[in-house]
Amino acid sequence: MTKNTHDADVAFIQALAELLNENDLTELQVKRDYAEDDSLNVRVSRKPPQQIVAPHQAQSAPAHYAAPAPAAPAAAAPAAEASDPADHPGAVVSPMVGTVYMQAEPGAPSFISVGTSVAEGDTLLIVEAMKTMNHIPAPRSGTVKRILVDDGAAVEFGAPLVILE
Repeated sequence: MTKNTHDADVAFIQALAELLNENDLTELQVKRDYAEDDSLNVRVSRKPPQQIVAPHQAQSAPAHYAAPAPAAPAAAAPAAEASDPADHPGAVVSPMVGTVYMQAEPGAPSFISVGTSVAEGDTLLIVEAMKTMNHIPAPRSGTVKRILVDDGAAVEFGAPLVILE
């Protein structure tokens, strides 16, 4: 590769990085073909800003789930904790995109609360996806240390739900 091509590639990558920032993207991938056996494959990415799980109501939630539980479980989390809950060894993550429900039906007691002891296989909460109620089981026995989602909140695949220790 010549010096001229190298300089052009560096300028191209810098332009991609600027495009990434200007459009608030997290990742771009581009392949440039120069010749049959010569190409440049570039992937530019950045870590999205840390998002705090805030209580909010899902628009598609049934009316009987409109109000979050009176005791906000997320408030039990220490505000000063700097580590990412998803990196915690006791984190239970969402296996799907959906809406979280903390109880089986309106007015029923919540499956868990902070301090609850659970056995492997016990239902921690429900994630509704495509009108299907999916019970999320405890992957192991332990004590619920933190609940990272609120009743009626939308969650994404891989989002931390609960910390078990």
